[in-house]
Amino acid sequence: MAEQGRSGAATGPEHVLVVFPGYHRPWATWIAQRLDLQGIRSTLQRWDPPREVPLEDSLGDLLLARGQVLLVLNDWFFELGPRPAGEWNDVLRGFVASQADRFAAVNLTNRPLLPATAVLEPVSLWGVGEEDAEARLFSRLGIGPRRSAARRVPPGSLVRYPDTPPEIWGEVPRRNPRFTGRDDLLTELQERLMDAERGNAACTLLGMSGIGKTQIAAEYAHRFSPDYDVVWWVSSDDRNVQRDRFGELAASLGLATGNEPGERIRAVREALRRGDPQSKWLVIFDGWDDTDGAEIMLPHGPGHVLITSRNRAWGEHTDIVQVPSFDRAESTGYLMRRAPHISAAEADEVAAEFGDVPLPLVQAAAWLGESRMEVPEYLRMVREGRLSTVDEAAASHGYPHASLTSWAILINRLRRTQPQAVEILSLCASFAPGRIPLGVIRAYPQAELPEDLRWMTTDLPTWSRALDTLVNYSVLTREMRGPTTETGPHQESVHMHRLVHDIVARLTDGPHRDAHRKAVRTLLAEADPGNPMDSRHWPRYAELLPHLEPSGALTSRNPRIQNAVLNCLRYCYRSGEFKAGARLAEKIRASWSGFMDPLAQPMLDLTTQEGNVLRASGRFREAHQLDHALRLRLGEASPANDLGIMLCEGAIASDLRHLGQYADAETLQREVLDEARRMLGDTDFVSLVARFNLGLGLRLLGRYQEAYDLDIETLATRETVLRTRHANTLNSGIACAQDLRLLGRYRDALARQESNLRMHVQVLGPLHPQTLKARAQLTLCRRREGGFQQDIGAMMATTLDQLEQVHGRGHYVTLAFINDFGNFLREHGDLSKAKELITEAEAGYRALLGPAHPFSTGMLCSTGLVMQASGERADALAMLEAALAGLTASLGPDHPWVLGCALNAGAARNFNGRVADAAELSRDTLRRARHTLGNDHPLTLSCQIALATDLRGLRETEEAGKLEEDALLTLTRTLGAQHPHTLSARQRIRPYWDFEAYF
Repeated sequence: MAEQGRSGAATGPEHVLVVFPGYHRPWATWIAQRLDLQGIRSTLQRWDPPREVPLEDSLGDLLLARGQVLLVLNDWFFELGPRPAGEWNDVLRGFVASQADRFAAVNLTNRPLLPATAVLEPVSLWGVGEEDAEARLFSRLGIGPRRSAARRVPPGSLVRYPDTPPEIWGEVPRRNPRFTGRDDLLTELQERLMDAERGNAACTLLGMSGIGKTQIAAEYAHRFSPDYDVVWWVSSDDRNVQRDRFGELAASLGLATGNEPGERIRAVREALRRGDPQSKWLVIFDGWDDTDGAEIMLPHGPGHVLITSRNRAWGEHTDIVQVPSFDRAESTGYLMRRAPHISAAEADEVAAEFGDVPLPLVQAAAWLGESRMEVPEYLRMVREGRLSTVDEAAASHGYPHASLTSWAILINRLRRTQPQAVEILSLCASFAPGRIPLGVIRAYPQAELPEDLRWMTTDLPTWSRALDTLVNYSVLTREMRGPTTETGPHQESVHMHRLVHDIVARLTDGPHRDAHRKAVRTLLAEADPGNPMDSRHWPRYAELLPHLEPSGALTSRNPRIQNAVLNCLRYCYRSGEFKAGARLAEKIRASWSGFMDPLAQPMLDLTTQEGNVLRASGRFREAHQLDHALRLRLGEASPANDLGIMLCEGAIASDLRHLGQYADAETLQREVLDEARRMLGDTDFVSLVARFNLGLGLRLLGRYQEAYDLDIETLATRETVLRTRHANTLNSGIACAQDLRLLGRYRDALARQESNLRMHVQVLGPLHPQTLKARAQLTLCRRREGGFQQDIGAMMATTLDQLEQVHGRGHYVTLAFINDFGNFLREHGDLSKAKELITEAEAGYRALLGPAHPFSTGMLCSTGLVMQASGERADALAMLEAALAGLTASLGPDHPWVLGCALNAGAARNFNGRVADAAELSRDTLRRARHTLGNDHPLTLSCQIALATDLRGLRETEEAGKLEEDALLTLTRTLGAQHPHTLSARQRIRPYWDFEAYF
């Protein structure tokens, strides 16, 4: 069929029909593009002929196309159907041989093909490089030298050679060589993702347990891998495992981050959104049923997202693809390939018995294939062995009634033939479903195991045989961590489907279950790295966390296990997993309260960590109730637990600060610091924390110089004791910079904070919560220093976006920065956006803290200034007067926040024609500011400028001139002649004060 070109050289057929099983779509796509580049038209034809149609007829239909028919072969090609033994050989020797000039073939396997395949003269592409494969393909099709009209395409649009994996391939399950059917569904899935609007290409495979969602997602990843440069699999049964796994993509993408999960997630989402360094990416979230937090995890950008779930609520976030049961042809085809001795009619009967649901069909096919049992006998056992209690449990999942009985048959046989496999199954049932770190059994041989399990640490051959059996029977699948599969037995993980886990747990429950659960929780304790403060250990804690409850670790009375449980809770707090930590703490308390003294040390540690988590989440009242209740108990105890009381009171002081009770918090914090120094010494970690918290309290009270003196002393001590790169030392650096800024020493604050932020990025990573705190502080330092005004807006917008991703929009830290950004925008003329942000922050603080909290009251100042700038002067006056009265009542008349409110209220009085009232307020405010902050403080000088303005309005020009001249001289000396404050004062622009919330 070769044609002659102008040069007389053979150039190959004008058209090629590429016939392939769906399993090998990547190869067919690559072949088609190679032909297209030669100017040869091609058509792709998926090969899956119905079993009931004679094979000769199906092959004859292929010849209706003009040109060459190229078959993409492997052993799987001949199993489609499947066909009776000998049918393929007969057709190859007869019909195909008679049309040999129309057929050609390539071979993609190193396993033997049918003998009669020789008539196709297939060329092997197995294990060869791309250039060699192309040369062999062209040679088989008679394609001569490259045509002059051959197309040129940009390198980025070339289909990747199928034997070349994506640059990043992240723990996608091994390809299932027995994957059956689903070709139409997979094609539909690809089309939906490819046709979706850029940035919103996300699909959810929706269906009941056991329907095959995970297998379809894995097959999609393998089948369409040439379309992607990054394919990343995220097991999502457990939220912490999900977050840890998704965050691991940061390292593979080469992103510079620390180990904190939230930080890595944010970096990954931003990189995927930009498409930098990779734009062709696929992220698969397997088993993501809880849509809570989807907006934080779900990536957007030029790539694709695939989710498997049972939750229909994903329709609000993604496109839904419903996964049905197998159609009958898929069911029978799978059964007959896995168990070749059964007939089509018998396969049909088994498929009907199991409702065409893939998971039970897989188990049934494994049983029939391995045991070679005849179908009538198998079905008799299934039908006669049903138990009503088992059936009800299965049916509640939409599972066929026969399924549990078939599992019972398998487990009973294993008990007789390979009891070690059943022991492994029973042990797996004491873990949580999903990924099970089974290798911990061999990693910690010193752990005390029950007698029936001790062989697992000593008899590797039996261990391997038992696992192989369970994998062969499709009970477990093997998983490997990391970039290589070259791992030992101690590193092995397996995956157990949640429904299989439930079934196995029911069928293996017996006298050994309690001992097995004890063994698992003992192993979890052995696997505890012992230091949840070290972010390098966080991936291990994320792996252990899901198994605490099913193993009974939460109810254990073993101190070693209790400490491991507390370390997992500490991990939740340190890594920013506050919601997971709050849930875990609640479960621990519910368990321990049943048998543990409320004042036992583990319970005290639990309360400390639970309080930390609640405060970090913004649940301040709950934290205070928890700590206050413990303090009452400690006060009634005999003998007194002085250390416990001191730590509890330190927690209560933190609660009071967050609740706005600053004076009470300071009194209590001083007592805590004195007690810590007496009991532990000046340089103990606890004493340094107490000293730091006292400085925070002094700052909230407006005693900035005292706060700075204490903070600089704490910083120096921490640099000596903890070293300069410790997170607590860096936090002290932020405090010192903040103190300097609030004291009006803007240049010093900026210099300190710039170096402090650089150190944060180096040590904790650019998106760690504390790094973002340092970055937010730097924006405020730059704004006040005055030399960065053009860049501040963009910097603040970026920082706000990062804070929102870390904490959420309604978190107290984010709300504080929303207010700061709103104030900046108001000052620079964007009143609409400023009003939107400040309204949001005010409402957020009222909802979180109540209307009487100083932050809620102080927000009235920000709202009033926006109103005033918008021309709503009367309403602004009412708002600013309310802020002044409220903060005076809660903080006293001399607090800097009150002085700032008075400065703003005085301006509002003046703008509303109440000049005398304004002057009276301004004079009193200046007097108080000089007493509280000193004559040179920027707020004091603003009060002086304001009074001069009011006095001019009253025509008291001589005093006004003296006040103004003195203020200008001092501003020029302290801030510089070109500082915005100095320039505004020289232009006689009325000064104002921005409220700033900080914790």
